[in-house]
Amino acid sequence: MSSPLTTPQLELLQMFSRPVDEADWIAIKQLITNYFGQKAIQEANKIWDEQQWNSDTVETLLSANLRTPYKK
Repeated sequence: MSSPLTTPQLELLQMFSRPVDEADWIAIKQLITNYFGQKAIQEANKIWDEQQWNSDTVETLLSANLRTPYKK
């Protein structure tokens, strides 16, 4: 039977099998948050460049109604 946890989850459980100070835990969470935040920014920048977006594109997207209309 396979584990419902992913490899990264299992490795994190092993790493934190001992007590961790609150200050250390806050710093670790901040590192993880920063890492994934940077990845999101890099992906957004990649899409921006690939799609050749500019400030006009952003304004168009901000004012667009992209919701799917409800069927009556």
